[in-house]
Amino acid sequence: MFLKEFEIRWSDIDANRHMANSAYINFMSHTRMDYLGKAGFNQKSFARYNLGPVVFYEHVYYFKEAFPGKPVKVSLEFVGMSEDGMFFEFRHNFFDINGKNFARCEMMGAWIDLKERKLIGLPDELLGALQGMEKTDDFKTLTKADTRKFVQKPMDLNIPQT
Repeated sequence: MFLKEFEIRWSDIDANRHMANSAYINFMSHTRMDYLGKAGFNQKSFARYNLGPVVFYEHVYYFKEAFPGKPVKVSLEFVGMSEDGMFFEFRHNFFDINGKNFARCEMMGAWIDLKERKLIGLPDELLGALQGMEKTDDFKTLTKADTRKFVQKPMDLNIPQT
C-alpha cells in the first residue's frame, strides 16, 4: 500500500474548524499523482501522448473529524482497470497519527486525449506501467458498464420563463 503524509494547513480547514471536504479531494489527488509519477505518468509523458486524467466520481465516507496540528497519511490502493487501461479505479484511506482510519474514498477515472477530447486507452508504455502496479485482493477488470453504475436519467428543469 502506498502512503503519503500531509500536514493539515490553515487553508485546509473549513468554517467548522476541521479538515474541509476540498482538502480531502486535494490530498487524494496529490497522492495519486505522486504514485503515478513514480510509475512514469508525469508531465513529459502526458505531453508526449497528449494525455490527461479525468475523474468520473469520488465518493468520500467520513468516519471522524480531522484537525490541524498532527500529520495525516493518505493511502492509495489500485482496485480496478480496464484491459486497455482507459478506465481506472483507486481506493484511498485516511489515517491519523495513531494509524486510525478516519475517512475512505472510492474513485474512478479515465484517460482523455487532450486534442480529440475523447476517452482513450493507454499507450503500451504506460499500460505496462499500470499493469505492473500492486493490486488489491479485490482488484477487478473494469468495463464501460462499471463506469455507468451511478448514472441516473438526467433531470429536466422546468423553470418558468419570465
